[in-house]
Amino acid sequence: QVQLVESGGGLVQAGGSLRLSCAASGRTFSSYFMGWFRQAPGKERDFVAAISRSVGNTYYGDSVKGRFTISRDNYKNTVYLQMNSLKPEDTAVYYCAARPSFSIATMRDQGMYNSWGQGTQVTVSS
Repeated sequence: QVQLVESGGGLVQAGGSLRLSCAASGRTFSSYFMGWFRQAPGKERDFVAAISRSVGNTYYGDSVKGRFTISRDNYKNTVYLQMNSLKPEDTAVYYCAARPSFSIATMRDQGMYNSWGQGTQVTVSS
């Protein structure tokens, strides 16, 4: 497993942008498939985006497609989530997660991710 620490959350007005970072410990970061999830107050935690190990294939939830971009820097052991055109409904705690294996069929399955960060709050005001 890897240890994950998110940062970059905060308060932003609707239409604004934020970039979240997730720093991973350990020397095997590049072997992990990485994902971002979010949990709004009173709601289930939902899939946001995911990225493959090295080729950088990316996948997005329908509600963020075209606005959010996931990327990774394996030299810095960091995965990013660039969030543009933010909406109040994007308000949530954002979590990064890691998994050692991947299939498109289960990329939204939280149970397949074995390492999680503590989360970072993103609040979008209208």
